[in-house]
Amino acid sequence: MQILTVMIHVKPEYLEAFKAATLENARGSVREPGIARFDVGQQADDPTRFVLVEAYRDPQANARHRETAHFKKWFETVADMFVEPRTRVMYDCIFPDEAGWPPNEPA
Repeated sequence: MQILTVMIHVKPEYLEAFKAATLENARGSVREPGIARFDVGQQADDPTRFVLVEAYRDPQANARHRETAHFKKWFETVADMFVEPRTRVMYDCIFPDEAGWPPNEPA
């Protein structure tokens, strides 16, 4: 299991458009067999900042995710909405083990 965090700073005028595009991407992502979770968080004290927390069942799942139609649409849609480039950090999950993650279920 791997966990990817993506930190995003969005231009204020794009908040609603960014949220709509990101939620559409998240809904498609949780249907992928290689994704255990895909969480979207908006910072409480600065609504222009977001975090995506993505849990992948295997190292290749992230690469497969980036080839999906919903990710490509998201990436193209939000490309000009960022204040600064997004940052990404991949972690190896040490808890819970794979058995502790729920199976994918249709959203």
